[in-house]
Amino acid sequence: GGPPPPAARRPPLGELEALNLSGRGLEELPEEVGAALSGLRVLSLRRNRLCRLPAAALRHLGRLAELDLSHNRLRGLGDGRALAGLRGLRKLSLSHNELGAESPGLPPRLAELARLEELDLSFNRLRRLPEGLGCLRHLRALDIDHNLLPCFPAPLLELAALEELDCSGNRHLGALPEGIAALHRLKILWLSGTGLAALPEGLCQLGALESLMLDGNQLRTLPAGFSGLQRLKMLNLSSNLLGEFPAAILALPGLEELYLSRNQLSVLPPRLCQLRQLRTLWLDNNRIRYLPDSIVLLHSLEELVLQGNQIAILPEGFGQLSRVTLWKIKDNPLIQPPYEVCMKGIPYIAAYQQELAHSQPALKPRLKLVLMGLKDAGKTLLRRCLMEENGQREDAGSLEAGSGQPRGCPGQQQDSGRAAGCCPIPEDASEQRDICSHVPSHQGKGERPCPAPSLPPDASQVSSGLRLSGSKGIEVMDWTADAERGLTFIVYELAGDPTYDVIQSFFLSPGALYVLVVNLSAYVPQHFYPSVGYFLHWLGSKVPHAVVCMVGTHADLCAERELEEKCLDIHHQIAQQEKRDAEGLQNLVQQVDEALGQDFDLRCSSPHTAFYGVSDKNLRRKKAQFQYLLNHRPQILSPVLPFSCWDHCQVRRLRDKLLSVAEHRDIFPNLHRVLPKSWQVLEELHFQPQAQQLWLSWWDSARLGLQAGLTEDRLQSALSYLHESGKLLYFEEHLTLREYVFHNLPRLIDILNVFCQRDATVLLQKLLSDTHIDELRATQLHHYVEGFLLHGLLPAHVIRLLLKPHIQSREDLQLILELLEKMGLCYCVNKPKSKPLNGAAAWYKFPCYVKNEVPHAEAWINGANLSGQSFVVEQLQIEYSFPFIFPPGLFARYSVQINSHVVQRSDGKYQIYAYRGKVPVVVSYRPARGALQPDTLSIASHASLPNIWTAWQAITPLVEELNVLLQEWPGLYYTVHVLCSKCLKRGSPNPHSF
Repeated sequence: GGPPPPAARRPPLGELEALNLSGRGLEELPEEVGAALSGLRVLSLRRNRLCRLPAAALRHLGRLAELDLSHNRLRGLGDGRALAGLRGLRKLSLSHNELGAESPGLPPRLAELARLEELDLSFNRLRRLPEGLGCLRHLRALDIDHNLLPCFPAPLLELAALEELDCSGNRHLGALPEGIAALHRLKILWLSGTGLAALPEGLCQLGALESLMLDGNQLRTLPAGFSGLQRLKMLNLSSNLLGEFPAAILALPGLEELYLSRNQLSVLPPRLCQLRQLRTLWLDNNRIRYLPDSIVLLHSLEELVLQGNQIAILPEGFGQLSRVTLWKIKDNPLIQPPYEVCMKGIPYIAAYQQELAHSQPALKPRLKLVLMGLKDAGKTLLRRCLMEENGQREDAGSLEAGSGQPRGCPGQQQDSGRAAGCCPIPEDASEQRDICSHVPSHQGKGERPCPAPSLPPDASQVSSGLRLSGSKGIEVMDWTADAERGLTFIVYELAGDPTYDVIQSFFLSPGALYVLVVNLSAYVPQHFYPSVGYFLHWLGSKVPHAVVCMVGTHADLCAERELEEKCLDIHHQIAQQEKRDAEGLQNLVQQVDEALGQDFDLRCSSPHTAFYGVSDKNLRRKKAQFQYLLNHRPQILSPVLPFSCWDHCQVRRLRDKLLSVAEHRDIFPNLHRVLPKSWQVLEELHFQPQAQQLWLSWWDSARLGLQAGLTEDRLQSALSYLHESGKLLYFEEHLTLREYVFHNLPRLIDILNVFCQRDATVLLQKLLSDTHIDELRATQLHHYVEGFLLHGLLPAHVIRLLLKPHIQSREDLQLILELLEKMGLCYCVNKPKSKPLNGAAAWYKFPCYVKNEVPHAEAWINGANLSGQSFVVEQLQIEYSFPFIFPPGLFARYSVQINSHVVQRSDGKYQIYAYRGKVPVVVSYRPARGALQPDTLSIASHASLPNIWTAWQAITPLVEELNVLLQEWPGLYYTVHVLCSKCLKRGSPNPHSF
């Protein structure tokens, strides 16, 4: 190498024109800096710690045109002489300081900046503006939002050149002067959250106005002359008190964005279509019952937000709004199109409406009925009694658990029932009436007591303690509850066994009627939470606003007073739990309100302040989430309904109760949904008795579609609806699975039940059913089962044996395994990223079976490398907290979802160690250690300090996967924090969280 090239010539400091010193922690700016940079035109000192103006340095910067002093700690500007000397200053930002903390605050000499065009004084707690501000004749943009101004400052009316004015967040402004008309060049005006109850006519004379923000006020009407704002393109009237759509808006032909969220609108005008330029229309959280037909003529519309209204039917031709990309419609009682179609978006609505035009509408009332409760709650017998009452019998050959006899076999059940202490039906009419008195609409006093029903012979056995065991996991069947009206319940009975947690949440969905079953004979008040409270939390987090009917079984085993006390206790404790939950959420809303009442700077002043560094926008979003959770509590229909299979009256009353709830249009509008006849026929063809295969190929399904009158291009929408409404599974986005339609849900559930089975005997029975298995092979299968129940590992060929009745070929097996992986039940341990396994045995891991508490921990978790040498690292840990409930099965499903992102993983029951590339990551679940502590799930990594970004890079995809999973739980409250790395390094048991 020769000599180094000469350094490029740097200009002298005096020629420097722009300097950015943001975020440097500066407490002062020495005079020498100003003297050396006399040619400076742009200087940014934002986000420092300046407590006073650097007057000495500024005296040398006479050519300065832009000065940014925002986000400092300035409590005053001195006498203002230093600033007044900057005669050429055109842009000055003083936002997020403390200029209102001391008197006089802003000096009058600020008005000497004659060339000033932009001035930002926001977030300063100012109670008044500097005198002479009106002299700034060239001022085009003035930002005074989030101060404490008691009224609209009169000097502003003299700023004739003003084009942008932001007064938002001055909550006590209260009114605007008529003289505001003097600001005739104004194009943008922000008046959000200023306490306005009315607008002056003078505002209507601002003919140049293009954007007007009036959200968060108390406006009930707009002034008559509002239609004079002919250049208006954007109008925000959200969060006001408008009871009627303001007619004046319809006379603004250039309007492109209109926000009317959170008002009290019930009707939209038919002439809404006059706003032909409209691109954005937000109408969420009002009381709108229907949309005008003319809305479909708003062809420019790109955003349409209608959630939280009372809309049941969308106008014909709604699919014409093909340019709409932002579409929100949830929380409406939709029946035409059905909710499931609307949630998929405008193209699906268009397909539905076109299909409805092709074939006549069909009404077929079908409602999902879900039975849930603890393992011995009596769900199976309850279901059978209800269906027997209706004359609909199940297969007479099925065996009763515990009896060993087919149903219908004679025996001495009645005697054995009494021997075990079973209470017979009381003969005294008044005694009978008291037992039934918990149920509304009971017979009158003069009526005769209900006779004992003719029950299946095993009913007394069940009541006497030999109860039916819900050992099958999850069962699903149809129940025609009212043949006259054609009302069918699709009954799902969920196992009360925690081993089924990982799959049960799939079957909790909106628009279903939930029956929470409690065994009254076994119930004690101390066990309220595991028997009742837990299920309400679980259901509420998955299905906000779920409709729940409480039923107490084995009522015949309780004395009259005991029955009454237990029913009242459950009712009382439900009310207590609901009250506690609501109060907790209200406290959170109050905390957010208090934080919003503070300046952003105050929230950033110390890491120990509530919501440290969280923006106003994110706080408002958080508050909206809390309000949503408060407004969507479970709908618990009545006190506990006592139930005994001995009491014909109670059986019939429960059946009638379920029917009356199901047919209540306000509770279940979706029962009356309107479907195209072709969709209904397609559904029936998929479920005809001969369709016993586990799945159909896309082409098989297309052939059924042709029988229903659906061409291939119209089949997709119908299948999508059947998937969304829980009739079948069709994954249109999945590369492999989209070629198949899983129409046989009962058989699919049988497969899922196999993988939630914890009984080694049952598993071995399935594996050893082949008579040709020798002793060596049997021993090997025994080891596989042991490994499965301990570590969750199974090779593919053993999985095939377990599923033998359901699958026939290797292709069948591969498809089922893809489906199980998609549902989050298992992942392939040794699948190469690109090429097939070449004959090697594929092993699958089922995380819900892992029993070892801690995986084989790598040394890095303790901050030491493999040679035992300690090295300096920063720990990065994101922690999710779940104060009410941790979604059952979430950790196991999450474990599967992250598999494609990690390598060299090692799983424990509650922890996963792995690598992202060469960067270590650990995922940990920690159950709550006490009633007041939350469950937590954390995602952690570490790196040496300069390379901490590698740790962020490692965990970000894992955080994103968890966020996607949590979207399945819209009623779940949780928080997300970053834990303080210094606290973690010190080993603090309670690290600070950001």
